Amino acid sequence: MREIVRDRRSLALIFLAPLLVMALVGFSFSEKQDTLDRVAPALISVFTLLFTFVLTGISFLRERSQGTLERLYVTPVGRGDVLIGYLLGFLIFAALQSLLILLFTVFVVDVNYQGDVRQMFVVLIVLTVFGVNLGIFASTFARNEFQVVQFIPLLIAPQIFLSGVLMPVEELPSYFQNPAEILPLTHAVRALRDIMLRGESLGDVVSELGVLAAYAVGLLAVAATTVRRT
Repeated sequence: MREIVRDRRSLALIFLAPLLVMALVGFSFSEKQDTLDRVAPALISVFTLLFTFVLTGISFLRERSQGTLERLYVTPVGRGDVLIGYLLGFLIFAALQSLLILLFTVFVVDVNYQGDVRQMFVVLIVLTVFGVNLGIFASTFARNEFQVVQFIPLLIAPQIFLSGVLMPVEELPSYFQNPAEILPLTHAVRALRDIMLRGESLGDVVSELGVLAAYAVGLLAVAATTVRRT
């Protein structure tokens, strides 16, 4: 966490990059309010996952390369406990990042919404936990920051194309619909869209949140078995 606070690039990634991107989106759709309202939940979900993944992946890689992780492993603390500690640390910054994206989109970009902003944030928190664990998992296979970024086309891009961001899952070709249903981002977009556009509550999207939570736990378990010390 101290490394992130001292690193201006990380702070810029947390605070400035999401706001700049969402401002560009809002400007691009300034004359198409209905379209902006419709795609806003998907864009919020995508940028939350993307920025969380990059922030966590690069930061965790630095912890490995600087030997911090190796020093922790010589203590009596288990691997799982170490990763949970990192999860909680990264989650603070990632949650703040997702909150900025949500509030900026709703109140500055001025997207129309029906649901409770607090419940929208809960959905993003669950997505953020998944994104943090995905970043930790990917960084275990990377040896430098560029390799972390190279995982985006493999782990993030397919979810963007198939999760209902560009078009509803129901309108995708039939051979893509079943794979789309198993993607975590699909469930995040659907949950946020139901709350944001239809005014539903967390109780109505509990199954979507359950899928996201299951993926998050599974990724953390796999990362605990694959992470390298350096």
